[in-house]
Amino acid sequence: MIETNRPAAAPADDEPDLLRDQFRQLLRYRRLIGGGIAVGLLGGVYLGISTADTYVATADVVLRAPTDDPFNPSLAPDKAINIGSERQVALSSSIANEAAKKLGVSAKDFAALRSGLQVTNPPQTMVLRFTYTADSPKEAAKRANAMTEAYLLKRQESLDATRDKMVKGYKDQRDPIAKQLDETSKEIARMPAGAGRDAASSAKTDLQSEVGSYNTKITKLEALDMTPGRVTSAATAPTATDGPGILMSLALGAAVGLALGLLAAWVRLVFDPAPRSEGDVARALRAPVLGYLPRDRTGGGPLLAAGEADPRLAEEYRSVAFRLAYDSRFADRRRLLVVAPRGSSETAAAVAVNLAASFAETGKDVLLIEADLRTPVLASQLPTDAGGRPRWSQGQGGAPAPGRHSDSEWPDGRQLVVDAGESGSFDLIPGDRARNVPRALTSARATRLISEADAPNSTVVVLAPPVLSYADALALVDRVDGVLVVSDPRAIHRTDLIRIRELISGAGGTVLGAVLHAPLPGEKRGKGKSGKGKGGPAAAGPAAPAKPGNSAPQPQPIPYEVAEPEQHIPGDGTDTVALRTVRMGHR
Repeated sequence: MIETNRPAAAPADDEPDLLRDQFRQLLRYRRLIGGGIAVGLLGGVYLGISTADTYVATADVVLRAPTDDPFNPSLAPDKAINIGSERQVALSSSIANEAAKKLGVSAKDFAALRSGLQVTNPPQTMVLRFTYTADSPKEAAKRANAMTEAYLLKRQESLDATRDKMVKGYKDQRDPIAKQLDETSKEIARMPAGAGRDAASSAKTDLQSEVGSYNTKITKLEALDMTPGRVTSAATAPTATDGPGILMSLALGAAVGLALGLLAAWVRLVFDPAPRSEGDVARALRAPVLGYLPRDRTGGGPLLAAGEADPRLAEEYRSVAFRLAYDSRFADRRRLLVVAPRGSSETAAAVAVNLAASFAETGKDVLLIEADLRTPVLASQLPTDAGGRPRWSQGQGGAPAPGRHSDSEWPDGRQLVVDAGESGSFDLIPGDRARNVPRALTSARATRLISEADAPNSTVVVLAPPVLSYADALALVDRVDGVLVVSDPRAIHRTDLIRIRELISGAGGTVLGAVLHAPLPGEKRGKGKSGKGKGGPAAAGPAAPAKPGNSAPQPQPIPYEVAEPEQHIPGDGTDTVALRTVRMGHR
């Protein structure tokens, strides 16, 4: 049998899910991505316009080493020619000067002439490729051929000068020996036969051999083929521009801009301290995200969700309540503490109220305890009647005597019944300002009040102040079965969520999950709201009497709207929603 009441475990770090989650987070920075694309498109436009009138002509030259036998396979040209050095020579100013003389380029245009040339060497070849870029096709081809001819001419002159220098050096070494040979021949002709003549003849033979060696070297140098190379592909006028075109430039610019935008978004994401996804919140709290409240479309945001106003909101509350009901840590004793991280508790109050209504809709006896003793407002904002089930809080001490104000006056036995329409009703223990809040929250009467959830078919929901603003929630953690954190993920840091988890765990509690919501409407559109509904003025509930010992009267209840029967259309998808609509006050 499959166990349905199992604890809600922290989500595992699944690699594909993390990648998808991170990609979704990147898409939140649409402005950065859009800015990158805009920059890329501007660059593409510039590239398309700047290369619209640019033409490129190319000429190829195969280099040769001087040789006396071009068909000798034992001669390796790459051993005799340093192709890297030749490429640098082709780009030198001497080659450009020679080409400028042929082209008739003035001295002020000499720098532009050199800048248009590019020389490359295809791998594993003895080829130099001369590429010239100009504003017209004919000029590009003309200058590419001129650069090629100037290089070959300079290389030919360099090879010839090297050979002539070597020939001159051999001749300079041969001439003294040849002169000595002539003198020796004359001496032998005058000498009589004998040993002296024989010795002179032997010296003459050595001189003749040495002179012959020099003559051989000179002859070999003069017989060398000094061709520097040949043009294998002359430059011709191109028929199209070199640029990729405006459409291709825009496509390339958009692709590069998208990459830049994603990079900027990733950098922004890395240094963003706020959780940008449900996965970040779940990992920080080590608890699942039970729901994400949709953005309120009514302008003020109801405290008790009404299907006629926004059915999605009520259904999301029901979904959260359903998930909590199937968590074994909550299902056993059904005690829930609802808190916000810091700041406003408006949404946390709405979550607590609507979860109480959702539990009541399932037939449970629900008690909502407003443990926010610093700014209590639920009694003035909900449609309530005095009375209630005696077993909840009646007879737990009663109200304090007139004129008495003590630290233990809350809970004072006052109990209200909240009418949630067709969903039923639930009991409310309203909060009251106390001089010593921690003592009131940890009193024996508060403990007995929360323990009412031990009764069969009973549920207790406790609303506490923000956990990072006050320590009130931590004083209640050990009395409940789990904590529900209600937060706007964009208004809190990941470190704050980790701190909340550590504080709750250190106090002996457990985080059951989180409910996320969008920024409150009042934070963007101002705080001023009208107390009247769409159909005209709404009836206000009775004013709460002032507590003894407090001179200030209790806040008046905010008017609330009641959904009229004729406003409901059967089959419109809101048949299961029948909660009153009450505008939230500002906590």
